Amino acid sequence: MARKSKRAKLNIDSNEFAELKRIAQSQTKPLREVQRAKILLHYHSGESITKIQQLVGLSRKAIYKWIDRALAPGIEAGIQDQYHSPRLPVIPPEAKAWVINIARTKPKEFGYAAEILSHKKLAEPTGKNAPAEGHDCLNKAAKATLQRLLKEHSLKPHQVKYYLEKRDPEFDKKMNEVLWVYQEVNLQNPAAPDVSPGIFTISVDEKPGVQAIRNIAPDLPPDLEKGYKQLQRDYEYKRLGAVSILAGLDLNTGKVVAQVHDRHRSRELVEFLKEIDRSDPKDGRIRLILDNHSSPIPKETMAYLKSVPNRFVYVHTPKHGSWLNRVESPFSKMARTFLKFIRVDSKEELKDRILKWVDEVNESPVVYSWKKFDFAK
Repeated sequence: MARKSKRAKLNIDSNEFAELKRIAQSQTKPLREVQRAKILLHYHSGESITKIQQLVGLSRKAIYKWIDRALAPGIEAGIQDQYHSPRLPVIPPEAKAWVINIARTKPKEFGYAAEILSHKKLAEPTGKNAPAEGHDCLNKAAKATLQRLLKEHSLKPHQVKYYLEKRDPEFDKKMNEVLWVYQEVNLQNPAAPDVSPGIFTISVDEKPGVQAIRNIAPDLPPDLEKGYKQLQRDYEYKRLGAVSILAGLDLNTGKVVAQVHDRHRSRELVEFLKEIDRSDPKDGRIRLILDNHSSPIPKETMAYLKSVPNRFVYVHTPKHGSWLNRVESPFSKMARTFLKFIRVDSKEELKDRILKWVDEVNESPVVYSWKKFDFAK
């Protein structure tokens, strides 16, 4: 039988008992207060210190501490921490400012191979360079200390957040031109869906480097008897080369025009433009929305455009603004679904299957509508 404590019995009235019970059952109070309330309740009920230790999970020393507090000043002292004046800061403001400056520096400037500055990487140059800079208090600063310091200043050098740099001085002007085109198409489509608009808007882009990959071992279909819940595939594969996809999204009909080539040169672009020319009525103009590349239009492409005067109109997205090109939507869908796990036996098979996927998309075309028009002033 466990030996009971020789300390005095803890006498509490009904109000104090109700308050201790409320704290002990609370889901919002700090854990330390909940544990202390349980200690006092168990001690008041006559439980031994050993039993209380098993129930609460604290050391005997800690249990005795809070019982003695409650026996002397009262129940409140047995729950709440006593007020104590805070210690003077160990790291002065000038040392903190020096650490912040290091946190804004890339690791390669300290001779490290890493690209971003983790808390561990920050602790190493801080500890090495602090004494020479007159900040001895940081000589043995731990990773957790620096982490708290960075948190005070809302700095996260171990993370990367991407932003969009407007590298084109005419970014807003060109963006507005593209958005006006989309607004015009949006108004045009529902108003007269069966009437030829007179000008056909096609969003054009290229997806180069699509790999033709062949399996070394055959795929194994799902087989519950063998425990295969998914398609089983060997890790090894062979690259057969890459193809380039030229695609255009007709914003009026939602249909996709596509060609797949081994290379991406001006002659392939001319072939693609010829197909677009054949697919649309001859009495209209074709407005092409495409990325704004720094290089001028190649001679071969320019020669073809001169052979069909007044047929094509170029509308360029601004530099670093390819997200304005609506053909990126079917390209994204293609990458996330159709191309994600594809395996073929030859490049020709890859080409055929890409064009077959385009045919399947065109069986149920979706007219894309640009929802947000935030014109820059």
